[in-house]
Amino acid sequence: MLKQQFTVGDKAVYPVHGVAEVVALEQRDIGGSKTAVYILRILDTGLKIMVPTTNAGSVGLRDLITAKQVKEVFSILKSRDIPRDTQTWNRRYREYMEKIKTGSVFEIAEVMRDLSVLRLTKDLSFGERKMLETARGLLIKELAIAKGVGEDKIGAEVDAIFAAAAA
Repeated sequence: MLKQQFTVGDKAVYPVHGVAEVVALEQRDIGGSKTAVYILRILDTGLKIMVPTTNAGSVGLRDLITAKQVKEVFSILKSRDIPRDTQTWNRRYREYMEKIKTGSVFEIAEVMRDLSVLRLTKDLSFGERKMLETARGLLIKELAIAKGVGEDKIGAEVDAIFAAAAA
């Protein structure tokens, strides 16, 4: 599933940080041996990350989602069959953090949906609010790039899903 070879100019998704652009492919001396590395620039923060090409798969670097997968993400966001929440907030937080760390856009969509729906019935903790913000930011950035539209347009579409739920 993972196209192992990214080229300069490609967009890729790096778990937790979001969409990155491959800005360079370089040889670096790591532990005494020459290693090919991707130099990534995270679009949101400008942060530069170096990933050995051989580790790209294991760190979860992946292609952007396709237009078809964008539809799947929206159906996850719209779905309302969420398990009744009986966990303590810190256990829930850990579980959501694990989902975000997978880098899977579908897992991130679940976190955003669950927290957005939960927010309708109870106040979220500070950590949960930050996590909701993180999940929303990661999703919107990737969906906008995948669909080739502005982030504000996607943001409005996503927010409308939950506004309807609140009404």
